[in-house]
Amino acid sequence: MSQSTLAPQQRLVVAIAALASFVAFLDGTVVNVALPAIGRDLGGGLATQQWVVDAYLITLGALILLAGSVSDAFGRILVMRIGLIGFGVASIAVALSLDPLFLIIARALQGAAGAFLVPSSLALITSTIRGPLQGKAIGTWTALTTSAMIAGPLIGGLFVDYLSWRWVFLINVIPIAITLWLLTRLTAHDERRPDTRIDWLGGTMCTLGLGAAVFALIEQPNLGWTDPGIWIPLVCGILLFTAFLLRQRTSSTPILPLGLFRIRNFWTGNVATFFIYAALSLNGFVVAVYLQQGAGLPATLAGLASLPTTILMIVLSSRMGTLAGRWGPRLFMTVGPLLMGVGALLLLTVRTDFDYWWQVLPSMIVFGLGLSITVSPLTAAILGAVDTARSGIASAVNNAVSRVAGLLVIAALAAIIGGSLDLDGFHRAAVVTAFLMAAGGVVSFLGIRNTKRADASADGSSTPADTAPDTSAPQST
Repeated sequence: MSQSTLAPQQRLVVAIAALASFVAFLDGTVVNVALPAIGRDLGGGLATQQWVVDAYLITLGALILLAGSVSDAFGRILVMRIGLIGFGVASIAVALSLDPLFLIIARALQGAAGAFLVPSSLALITSTIRGPLQGKAIGTWTALTTSAMIAGPLIGGLFVDYLSWRWVFLINVIPIAITLWLLTRLTAHDERRPDTRIDWLGGTMCTLGLGAAVFALIEQPNLGWTDPGIWIPLVCGILLFTAFLLRQRTSSTPILPLGLFRIRNFWTGNVATFFIYAALSLNGFVVAVYLQQGAGLPATLAGLASLPTTILMIVLSSRMGTLAGRWGPRLFMTVGPLLMGVGALLLLTVRTDFDYWWQVLPSMIVFGLGLSITVSPLTAAILGAVDTARSGIASAVNNAVSRVAGLLVIAALAAIIGGSLDLDGFHRAAVVTAFLMAAGGVVSFLGIRNTKRADASADGSSTPADTAPDTSAPQST
């Protein structure tokens, strides 16, 4: 088989992985544009909007680590099926919500199901496609899944304006049904390790620790730091998460293998991921909500605002993944976030006399270019640093880092925007977004190393040089 062409079964693997991840990523962003409509229908202010987003991210970010271990132990295909079915059921529950509390609980269950989709889907790619083709496959996966994070507001806007915000959460049924059918066409079989033990206690400690800390951050503007309802959950959350990390050092079956962080590209890539995805979450939330509540756009137009970024992602991501596989990820992971930072700063041109074409469109174009340059090389650098047998947990760790970054920045939203998402708050969020992006670019430049890859065999498989962690000096890019 040509090294530049994926075999039919490999294309099927990429399609399944992309659809499964698309469902989880879409629901993480489609909600942003629906938040004002949810507030009008069910009531609640900024805190409720934050919880609708963060309830999903808490369970997704915390349980994704546990799901990575389950995926490696019991098989990626089985775990994916469980996640798809659970996500569909939870989506229906969200759509039927009649009050904010039920909605938040249903969103948390949705995030828990989503946690079983992302690591199993990407691990399916990395365990079946190696060598130069892996960069191309990951690039295609990235173009489809990351574009869901940007296309979500557009899809959500159309449903909010012409149907109801409830339909926003029912659109998952179609891709879930298609993915379940495609799984029956896959010839690959799960490789299960029945002797593997799962650290359920560690997963519980991680979830409760994150949940308690995020609760304190979201509710602090309402109650104040001195209120026992704030500082007690905050302290307990920090202690629980610290205990979770300590447990991972001594556990024989950790869900967060701290030894992975001895690999330079893995830990550096995850630090960069934290900054970059915190910025992405902040930017996505603030732009989608402000364009409706501040600029007065209907939900559909607020969603269309991000269309240029979506198009650039779809067109360029696969190509960038291929180029990064050839030249190394360091240059891409440095330039991309810096470009996105410039795009965020361009939002400072937004004024009370709003004009999308001159105040928002330039930002979307520059932001889209930077995002296209960044995401595929970032994913490939992190997963390419570990061996195939640990690809599930490596994918889970990286996705957990990105989701935790998102939930923390949304939890701290009130402090970032000064309590109100007016024009001044919007500008403050743009500056913080640019700062976080710049931090991600600097970390990548200083820490990422371009690994030397041996030539792949004719069938696209890799030699050991493909998976060996690189500790050499950076090569010229």
